[in-house]
This record gives sequence, structure tokens and C-alpha cells, in this order.
Amino acid sequence: MSNSEPRSVFIFPGQGSQYPGIGGDLHAEFDSVRKIYQEASDVLGYDMAKLSFNDPKDQVNLTRYTQPVLLTHHIACLTLYRELAENPLQPVAAAGHSLGEYSALVAADSLSFADALRLVSKRGELMGTHGEGEMLALTVNLDTAKPLSDKHYCGIAGLNLPEQTVVGGAGADLDALAAEMAELYPKKRAVRLKTEGAFHTYYMVSAARHFRDELKQVEFAAPKIKVASNFTGDFHADDADSIRSRLFFQLFHPVNWVGCMQSLLDHGTELFVEFGGGIGTGETPAEKRPNLESILKKFTRRADPRPEYKPAINLETIRETAEIS
Repeated sequence: MSNSEPRSVFIFPGQGSQYPGIGGDLHAEFDSVRKIYQEASDVLGYDMAKLSFNDPKDQVNLTRYTQPVLLTHHIACLTLYRELAENPLQPVAAAGHSLGEYSALVAADSLSFADALRLVSKRGELMGTHGEGEMLALTVNLDTAKPLSDKHYCGIAGLNLPEQTVVGGAGADLDALAAEMAELYPKKRAVRLKTEGAFHTYYMVSAARHFRDELKQVEFAAPKIKVASNFTGDFHADDADSIRSRLFFQLFHPVNWVGCMQSLLDHGTELFVEFGGGIGTGETPAEKRPNLESILKKFTRRADPRPEYKPAINLETIRETAEIS
């Protein structure tokens, strides 16, 4: 890394950023991307390109498929960026939201792409099979959300921002929580999320117990750059057993994204680059918006100096980000 290169962090979004057609724009033009999708197909035993681009059986939004679809897109975007950039950024750290943590470990050369595919495929299968419940995003802080969550037998599932807390629980319990919150805090919002279960809460304990055996089968190397842990909000240690245990606990503990972002700021981050996924009502990759951009910009608005942000989520934004590298 040159003295003038910004201290960059590569970030990867989680579930909710998938959509039918994801990655089709990259696959159509670049052999390097086609090789990635072929490797994913070979590892998982189904046609990743067909599933991602055409979704003939409406499976992209099923957790067991969502996770490998997104991981593949993350790595395709990262690979293409490195191919197109004359001097690709050399990040000082990587981070991912929930599923995205596995992509961050791949980017840090701690986990191979093939092993990451196997893990997230099994992770998604177990979360869909053994998990239950739903999720609700609240525009309140943790101190406000926690007593409401406890009272209604729900669990804290994510700390996205100081004033955005995600909870998970049974549908009826979430309804009761939302109704009480509307009475107590009429100016605050409670938004139901489209998920197959109450991820990152006690509802995922059974899935995590099964997933522990899967983690034992995979080799983890010491990350070549810092990688943020959703479980602790700090950085992963170098030893494989510690990485495995944090990924195990991540399944049934809140995603501490606030902690991750603060750790990255404390690490001197000057530029965030987001790879993969996409949100918004547009149907094509070119019409999608980055998933984590808004959260990052809100969290860092008072940072001094404030880090820059660049997306690399489709062909247009990857080319634009590559041009400045």
C-alpha cells in the first residue's frame, strides 16, 4: 500500500440484499466471473448462474439458497474490481453483516471460497430447518428495545445503529411488542422484516448446535488483514478455534454492527468499499442501491475525519470504483 493510498475497509452485506437477476450483468461480460459461478455450481451441486439470474423455482429468497447466492455475488464483485482496477486497493480490514462476515473472511484469505460456500449453504439450510419466528426492526436504541423485547419473549437480533435495533421472536409476540411500542413511543417505527426465522436470537440455538460440527470440518487460516466479528464487535483473533467459536455464537447472538463499525473507525478507516448485493424496487442490477451505505453514512456522520464510501455492487459501480484506484 502506498503512502497516499487511503486506509480502506472492504464490507459485505447480508440477507435482504438478494434479488432475482443478481450478478447477471457481470456474468454476461467477464470470464473471471463466469469461473466463479462455475466453481460455486461445482461445489454446491446446482447451477448457481441459473438460480441467481433466472430463479425458475423462486428460491433466491429461501435462506438455504440466499446465503450462497450472496456469497457468490460478493466474491464475483470483489474479483472483478481487482481485475479492472489498475492499482486495486489493499484493504487494512474487512467486515460483513451476518452472512457477509463469511465473505469478509474469504477476502482476508482466512477461508477459501469453496469452504465458505459449503459453510453458508449448510448454515442457511440449518437456519431454515431448525429456526422459527420472525424479525422486527425498531427505530429505538438498545436500552429502550431490551425491556420491551424481554417482556414479550423476544430476543435482540441486531444493533445496526445506535437508534436502530432489530428484535426477533414469534409472530404474535412481535405483534404485541409493536403494539406496546406504538403506545409508548408513537413517533417511533416498527418494521417487519422478510425472513424465515428469528435469526441471531435464542430461536437459532438448535441450528447453531448442528452448525458447530460443520465448522469443525473446515480449515481457517490466520486472516491476512483484520476481520470484524459480529459476535464481539471487535476483530477476530488469528487462531482457527477462536474464529470457529465466534461464528458459532454469531448464529444466536445479536449482530453487533455498531461495535464493528466503531472498531473499524478506531482502526483508522478512511474509505469503505461495499461489495455485492443490492436493494430497491428496480428490477435490474443497474437499478439497485447498496445495502449498507445508509447505515454507514449515518454512523460516521460525526466522525472526524469522516471516511469516504464507494459502492461496488454492479457493473457500473464496480467500474467507477475501479477507475479511482
